[in-house]
Amino acid sequence: MAPTLHISSPAPAIRLLALDAPPANGLGMALRRQLSEAVEAINADQTVRAAVLTGRNGAFCAGDDLREAAGRGDGQLAAVLGFNLLMDEIAACRVPIIAAIDGWCLGGGLELALACDVRLCSDRTSFAASGVNIGLMASVARLPRLIGEGRAKAHLLTGANFDAARALADGVVTGVHAADALLAEALGLAERIASRAPLSVEAVKRAVAGEAVDVAALVASADHAEAVAAFMAKRPAVFGRR
Repeated sequence: MAPTLHISSPAPAIRLLALDAPPANGLGMALRRQLSEAVEAINADQTVRAAVLTGRNGAFCAGDDLREAAGRGDGQLAAVLGFNLLMDEIAACRVPIIAAIDGWCLGGGLELALACDVRLCSDRTSFAASGVNIGLMASVARLPRLIGEGRAKAHLLTGANFDAARALADGVVTGVHAADALLAEALGLAERIASRAPLSVEAVKRAVAGEAVDVAALVASADHAEAVAAFMAKRPAVFGRR
């Protein structure tokens, strides 16, 4: 079966992206292109307010497709640099992306999870910052920013596997769930985010990334006025990204 990114809309304003490249969802070039196109489509569709990224086959992502990499020859450097650019595209997606991580999350797969905004995992997930195991580097910028240099180096320099409990303790993930409940938890979180003021959600994401945000535009937005009106009327706010 050809590597496939399954795209669906399980709830209004939510996109679900599911990697499907047996046996462990290796990110070969075809699947990378599909991911890039999916992010571009989300950016262009203003009805989408949050996304969930997960994997099928009992795995999240085991990194690069090493069988494919073995045949790239002189093209391997371009493939590695292109992978880094894809991670930047995912991190810069207009809407928050929640990683629902089950099973293997290794090397480039961990980098993929780190490029997302929030990470949840199952209690059977196995992680590894395994770049040093294959003579490369992975997660050397995002992991230290997320969990601190000391904790990150313990993973980055050893390439050792660590479990869901360690991921939670170190701050790699914010929640651990049973495998059969993981996707529902991620979708519930996405729906909560999608119910908030969209312009504010997008501004928060940009601000956390260090970008300048037009606070005056938020103050003048119809969504801010709607929030104030809803508070005064003791009713839920209905936001329209305006």
